[in-house]
Amino acid sequence: MANAPVQRMSKLMVKTLRDDPADAEVLSHKLLVRAGYVRRTAAGLWSWLPLGKKVLGNIERIVREEMDAIGAQEVQLPALLPREPYEATGRWQEYGPELFRLQDRKGGDYLLGPTHEEIFTLLVKDQASSYKDLPVILYQIQNKYRDEARPRAGILRGREFLMKDSYSFDVADEGLAESYALHRAAYQRIFERLGLDYRICAATAGAMGGSKSEEFLAPAEVGEDTFADCPNCDFAANTEAITYTLTPVDATDVPAAEDIPTPDTPTIETLAASLGVPASATLKNLLVKVDGEIVAVGVPGDREVDMDKVEAHFAPAAVELVTAEDFVGRPDLVRGYVGPQGLGDKVTYIADPRVAPGTAWITGANKEHTHAKNVVAGRDFEVDAYVDVVVVREGDPCPKCGTGLKLDRAIEIGHIFQLGRKYADALKLDVLGQNGKPARVTMGSYGIGVSRAVAALAEQHADEKGLVWSKEVAPADVHVVAAGKALQTELALEVSDKLAAAGVRVLVDDRAGVSPGVKFTDAELIGVPQILVAGRRSAEGVVELKDRRTGEREEMTVEEALTRLTS
Repeated sequence: MANAPVQRMSKLMVKTLRDDPADAEVLSHKLLVRAGYVRRTAAGLWSWLPLGKKVLGNIERIVREEMDAIGAQEVQLPALLPREPYEATGRWQEYGPELFRLQDRKGGDYLLGPTHEEIFTLLVKDQASSYKDLPVILYQIQNKYRDEARPRAGILRGREFLMKDSYSFDVADEGLAESYALHRAAYQRIFERLGLDYRICAATAGAMGGSKSEEFLAPAEVGEDTFADCPNCDFAANTEAITYTLTPVDATDVPAAEDIPTPDTPTIETLAASLGVPASATLKNLLVKVDGEIVAVGVPGDREVDMDKVEAHFAPAAVELVTAEDFVGRPDLVRGYVGPQGLGDKVTYIADPRVAPGTAWITGANKEHTHAKNVVAGRDFEVDAYVDVVVVREGDPCPKCGTGLKLDRAIEIGHIFQLGRKYADALKLDVLGQNGKPARVTMGSYGIGVSRAVAALAEQHADEKGLVWSKEVAPADVHVVAAGKALQTELALEVSDKLAAAGVRVLVDDRAGVSPGVKFTDAELIGVPQILVAGRRSAEGVVELKDRRTGEREEMTVEEALTRLTS
């Protein structure tokens, strides 16, 4: 085992803080700054200090080891990228304002890469000419850039972040499925080695495109993703990816639609109260504009529309809510009293599957102060497209077994996609097939948020005293604390040298003029797995070993401590 140099806090660039940063909202932000791992450079931009860089490097090492184990090859591509490939795939426009766009001195358009599908595709197009050159998996660990409107939560949502992105290239769909399975298993090993609690959830592909998509989510209260977990079966999915089966019902006995006067009832709440019916008996019709054209979205009155799902359905078209001005000159649209039975061909109507053919509703009659009852889907109005657009709620039935779902917040730490041939088609990536004819390559894309994993670990494993790292990712194996006196410092340094000689990574607090209380507090805050204290019994050759994770303390001789820590 190679000698590891001792990190001496008297020489280390680390400045711990007693108070939380004023702008910190989440635990990981507070602790990573207070413990001297990161410092804010600007909104959404972070500098990694020596301790933080070591943690980041340990996560990179684990990712590399597991990627190399599945036969992936590491490359390094530029972060500054030309516009043309992204124009070819349509993502120059699709990314919208989140894309960092810039020009060089000659007026050429470039972007800072948020992800690298196009560039990897072109690389393989240049390097592979035959099916014999495939399959291949390439990856890199690189900073990515996204112009977040509101950077927040420290390193969880920044404008620059470190990511591992890998890409598989296969001739056949069966090969893509195998590459996808390899990545899925590698990700499980990576997150287990990191010590992260995680769930694998069905997900939507979004702007990435492709077919099958799964997210790796780390449950945490501060997470920006909401996922549904079934307590009865193995179903788990991001709420944006949950779909329900359209189940028509028999409407034979439903009377004809009938207008009813409903003065002063422009909202679902006022309508339900006035008629003495539950909100679930009403049909809510939300009007939006899709690239300027009005579209109505129908959902049961007791449900909220998930605008992210609506936007995903119409992507890359721009979606926005209508305003009062949009009703001017539109007598077919009566504000507060819109019903699908009167929209005709002028307005596209999409609805949640709960508005199935045969279901009867109370909804707007397209007249002032008037609603209609017994309005039946498929009889009195037609739905142009059924789309899952409601906000999923706790207790909604599991799509797989029907049990009430449990909802939790989580941090996305990984995402894998079966892209298929979207990018290969756009950039004409072909190789010579076994039959001697050109074969279009199929691709997969697989990402891990490396810097985000640091924050996820901090969120999941910190306690009231500070960070608690696992051995695999910690900046050191042992934090040796010299209580303060010369003899104690001498013993601490001697023990540190012996541990380092045995290959143990050591951080030693040898700072002069710093009180024992501050040193002990800093040791808890920094979060190294084992804390070894050279304290009041140093003259007897006795030290105290504390497990940072369990809090257990034990006095032992120096020899016993060395044996314990090097075994």
